[in-house]
Amino acid sequence: MNREVTTVIDGERCTGCGLCVRVCPADTLGLRDGKAVVSGSRSLNCGHCAAVCPAGAIEVRALDDEAVRFETLRVEPKVLAPGEYDPGLLVRLMRSRRSCRNYRSRPVAKALLADLVRVGITAPSGTNSQQWTFTVLERREQVIALGDRVGLFFGKLNRLAANPLARLYSRLLGGDALGRYQRRYARTTAKALRVWREEGVDLLFHGAPAAILVGSRPGASCPVEDALLASQNILLAAHAMGLGSCLIGFAVEAMRRDRAIQQEWGIPPEERIHAVIALGYSDEHYLRPAGRKWPLVRFAG
Repeated sequence: MNREVTTVIDGERCTGCGLCVRVCPADTLGLRDGKAVVSGSRSLNCGHCAAVCPAGAIEVRALDDEAVRFETLRVEPKVLAPGEYDPGLLVRLMRSRRSCRNYRSRPVAKALLADLVRVGITAPSGTNSQQWTFTVLERREQVIALGDRVGLFFGKLNRLAANPLARLYSRLLGGDALGRYQRRYARTTAKALRVWREEGVDLLFHGAPAAILVGSRPGASCPVEDALLASQNILLAAHAMGLGSCLIGFAVEAMRRDRAIQQEWGIPPEERIHAVIALGYSDEHYLRPAGRKWPLVRFAG
């Protein structure tokens, strides 16, 4: 990853308070003669220093506010301090968002999809790598084409899983992965492929008119975590924007095992896809939030 220092400090405006030095996670900054200076040779380019400076004396030139300038909503350029936002309202949003499996045919505007990506990149990333990628399918025919390609993969996988010798080989060398698939998923995927082929019923993307594929480029320290954090942002923002959403795990698995699929969509082979999000206007109407199963919780010590 590029860790070039792009921090610039206006010495005339700097008051020497030292707050930027205190919050810098990479020892990029120091104090000299009562002023903040760039003293390190590498930077995370996280922007902590610019965000904390009371004098507005710091600029991180690797960062661009235009990357998070929204088209379809207005966002105040002010920080919410810890405790300033209503946590009950936040939890209400989280509990209200549900996976949608019935979509209207109404298309999703390109500007709305672009803003969802911008919401995605407000997520944290390991060592501020921000090496995520977003491939946007803005038309229903594109979603159908991806669904057809994923279906082709699972059709081949079903035929392989039906072969006892292949399952035996998998059990001996691969921990019975093929056998587990055959027992758990082969019947479900066979049904989905049949109704799609014979009746045109989409049990993969559920009729969604759009989708976002969230991936990563090489070099990220936590690529999977980064992509999933961005995806969660997108899921919650989609609900707030009036859209339904659903994570499509079967599509992720197909693209992981058959790398040719992503290349057909112009995604370079060195990238990895970690989440596929179906998006559209929901044709479902829920009246109350659902409960959750009790988790396993440990308080260490």
